[in-house]
Amino acid sequence: MPDLPTAPGGTTRLNKRMAELGLCSRREADDWIGRGWVKVDGKVAPMGLQVGPQARIDIDPRARGQQREQVTILLHKPIGYVSGQAEDGHEPAVVLVQGRTRWKGDAAPQRFAPTQLKGLAPAGRLDIDSTGLLVLTQDGRVARQLIGEDSGVEKEYLVRVAFGAVTTNVQAAFPSTQLARLRHGLSLDGQPLKPAQVDWQNPEQLRFVLTEGKKRQIRRMCELVGLKVVGLKRVRIGRVTLGQLPLGQWRYLAPHERF
Repeated sequence: MPDLPTAPGGTTRLNKRMAELGLCSRREADDWIGRGWVKVDGKVAPMGLQVGPQARIDIDPRARGQQREQVTILLHKPIGYVSGQAEDGHEPAVVLVQGRTRWKGDAAPQRFAPTQLKGLAPAGRLDIDSTGLLVLTQDGRVARQLIGEDSGVEKEYLVRVAFGAVTTNVQAAFPSTQLARLRHGLSLDGQPLKPAQVDWQNPEQLRFVLTEGKKRQIRRMCELVGLKVVGLKRVRIGRVTLGQLPLGQWRYLAPHERF
């Protein structure tokens, strides 16, 4: 195989450039390049090619067709399932995606097929003790939007809390100065957290809106200010809400929906 040209300043690896342009994920880009479906400035691109910002990238229609067939699934995850790979004897949430568990209220035109499970991966975590909206997708563009390094998509949670021995009317007992710290001023893993929207939804429940997703972030934030999380439910990701989707059931992301 001939040596690839050395990258001059200001160039980017083709798969990374395609992801930056929102064309696909890096993994998809490598697949398309390997199939000969990508041309740069009119020539079929080799794997590992470096491109400049002005390079013209053309995609074979077959790649677009493959991409249109990819599905994104919204699941109302119950407690007791992990988001990703099976661990400690607990099943991954994807096992709930079956023909019989599709929500009857789903109006999306797709028909369920087992091939839709291939490469279906969670775009963001929801821990085993939490419930609510979990996104599973085959589409690298969706994954990058939700969990990419530069993602700023909001995630909204309803969080039932206790403050020491106080389990009713927690709002009255919890200091407003600590609520301010939840909004901005806490650090996890040695890094300051981004500002969050945190307000009382009712006397026992807080509403959190975050734009980042560290492991068990809300539970750890609450611990830092003396709160214990009793229940946690994710109800929105970007512009997509959990809505009436029943626990343990799923639906497709509709063609008109965008995060």
